[in-house]
Amino acid sequence: MGSRIMTMKAQGAELGRIRTGYSTPHADPKKRAQAQRSATFILSSHSGPYIERAAALYGGTAEQWTPQGSKIEQFRVITEARELHAILPPGDPLSQSNELWSGGGCARRCDGVTERLSRRPCLCLAEHGENWHEQPAGTVCKTTSRLNVMLADLPDFGVWRLETHSYYAADAMAGGIDAVLAATDGKSPMPLRMWIEQREVKRGGKTKRFPVAMVVPAIPSLRHALAGPLSMANAVDPGSIADRPAIEAARPDYYAEARQCRTPDDVITVWRRADWAGHGSPQMLDELKRIAADIERGVDTSTGEAGDQDDEPGPDADGAYDVELVDDQGDAEPPTANPGDAWPPVATPGGGAP
Repeated sequence: MGSRIMTMKAQGAELGRIRTGYSTPHADPKKRAQAQRSATFILSSHSGPYIERAAALYGGTAEQWTPQGSKIEQFRVITEARELHAILPPGDPLSQSNELWSGGGCARRCDGVTERLSRRPCLCLAEHGENWHEQPAGTVCKTTSRLNVMLADLPDFGVWRLETHSYYAADAMAGGIDAVLAATDGKSPMPLRMWIEQREVKRGGKTKRFPVAMVVPAIPSLRHALAGPLSMANAVDPGSIADRPAIEAARPDYYAEARQCRTPDDVITVWRRADWAGHGSPQMLDELKRIAADIERGVDTSTGEAGDQDDEPGPDADGAYDVELVDDQGDAEPPTANPGDAWPPVATPGGGAP
């Protein structure tokens, strides 16, 4: 591989954009177009063939379209799709900031602490306090999230940019993407599922309803997402992830637990727990029986050394030994039952009683 400019992002070309709203012309041509929310995703691009293919896949009609404030004609389709399947490319594809735009371009771009263009503390916070985001649109920054994803069923190699101004979606989107990046170290793609979810909040006694673009990993289970980098084949076909080994839950150290037991019955309890969890094996059963036998003999199983045992009684000062009276029937006490008789057999695979 050749050299790269280290200060530039290594990412695919932007093929188009994914939107959750559109605008319609105002009856008065002197006034701004009216923003409209959409219950389905909208795809736009400079390339007509991309939009025609999207319309065939997701429904809707491909049409020519000129974005507000621009004179460059593009193409778009208001799809019938409430959900899209995409791929999160390697690297860090999420960019977030609070932004205020005017006719002259971006007037403010803030990370919530510092306004980057002026290098001053957050201006919206200073002017309006912690609830600055509740101020009328156009007077304060908008929370802006831009996420680059790949749409595997559309032509060519590149990314489609999802842009949302939802204040409430920003945290959820960042949290999910950061968890994926931590699990894969940003070195592999990840299949995604995106949908538009309707939300509502109450402010000042009024109910406000709004759409939120949800983005989550499309995986069989959370363990598969956290098991490390995926191959491109797994990202393109999420169903194949089920064949990939998931992270195994940590298994208790039953041997160490058994060596801390004080009686053979306690060791049997450890064995029952291991067997019912599906962790038992003939080898484990034999080892735990050996530990139980050591405990029965007074051996310190944590060190392997014999414990303190009573010595054989010696003679007294006159040289006489104590005499033990024995019943005519034999031993003074009946023999202790064999502890091995209480051990349950190895359970069937998967744990539980055979």
